[in-house]
Amino acid sequence: MDAAEFRRRGKEMVDYVADYLENIEKRQVYPDVEPGYLRSLIPEEAPEEAESYEDVVKDIERVIMPGVTHWHSPYFYAYFPTAHSFPAMLADMLCGAIGCIGFSWAASPACTELETVMLDWLGKMLKLPEDFLAGTEGRGGGVIQGTASEATLIALLAARSKIVKLIQADHPDRSETDIISKLVAYSSDQFCATLGTTPSCAFDCITELGPICNAEKIWMHIDAAYAGSAFICPEFRPLLNGVEFADSFNFNPHKWLLVNFDCSAMWVKKRSDIIGAFKMEPLYLKHDHQESGNQSHWQIPLGRRFRSLKMWFVFRMYGLKGLQAYIRKHVGLAKEFETLVRADQRFEISADVVLGLVCFRFKGSNELNETLLKRINRARKIHLVPCQLAGKFVLRFAVCARTTESRHVQEAWSHISHLASELLQELPH
Repeated sequence: MDAAEFRRRGKEMVDYVADYLENIEKRQVYPDVEPGYLRSLIPEEAPEEAESYEDVVKDIERVIMPGVTHWHSPYFYAYFPTAHSFPAMLADMLCGAIGCIGFSWAASPACTELETVMLDWLGKMLKLPEDFLAGTEGRGGGVIQGTASEATLIALLAARSKIVKLIQADHPDRSETDIISKLVAYSSDQFCATLGTTPSCAFDCITELGPICNAEKIWMHIDAAYAGSAFICPEFRPLLNGVEFADSFNFNPHKWLLVNFDCSAMWVKKRSDIIGAFKMEPLYLKHDHQESGNQSHWQIPLGRRFRSLKMWFVFRMYGLKGLQAYIRKHVGLAKEFETLVRADQRFEISADVVLGLVCFRFKGSNELNETLLKRINRARKIHLVPCQLAGKFVLRFAVCARTTESRHVQEAWSHISHLASELLQELPH
């Protein structure tokens, strides 16, 4: 494929993508395939000779689409949202074209510097304490990780490295192995201090946890993977109160801030704490601007993509007001669904509806709710997943797709209500 064909095929692919997204609600939200479906549809080995682009594209609908769960369908209400927008997709195209591996400033100055600035922009949107911002002279700063799980691991390893060095400073005779064998990490059943838990979007009281951690010199990491996006709205910012006590903070713009996966934003008060745990500089990575920022020292992998382009495009093309409006719309749709559930005496709300997630269930046994969920997902008109709260089997309704409107929520509830009525009619009286 030369540049001329790439121009033509690129336009065709943009048309295919636009058509897919414009008509996504006409597709069955959840695939009707069994494990292993794909292997029989393609050859056992890669082709010896080149195939045509047309042949490859034909196989998208034949091979790929039958096995796709359509996360961006307005009938997808499972898990949490995964962010999605046209500006982010265009930025990803540019990222792929530039194709840099931004492990150091010298490897790609723009990649390194834009990421630092974008994390400052986002930190200011969240009104994070100044300690977390890099600025031009700050001691803190932000970095893009792949997922919140990575960010949590990074924080854990940085905390371990920091405390080992502190203990060794007072007790030079103690070995690292000996110290590590006696270290303790404190967690809840959600792992760390969490704002917006996965099962029910519950919030830990970090204004109580924080001072204890600070007094005991315990590293506090806050995970707000889903809920963090909402903190750009003044009415939800109080949920982040107490972040000033944290050593590190993380949330996923790739969940709810219109920046496509992967883009997990992490901030630390002292970047030297993370760099001290991960710094590695063989001769071939050294350059004349060593102190200008090497983000490979903030993560486990050496290489990194130009992910901040997605943030730059989205923040500029939506603006803070546009992003706030998007969050508020989803919260409003969740409140609308909550109202529909509360109006039906057969159902109950199982957790406070704070943001875009509604936890609800049939008033009855866990088995009854499990049967209802199986029927909902077997029908494949909408897609939900469950959670367990205080021993009860609970259905989760998360507003996910960018294109979800009130009519989709109304249709979803009508469908759930209809299946519930059918199920009740089958029960012995």
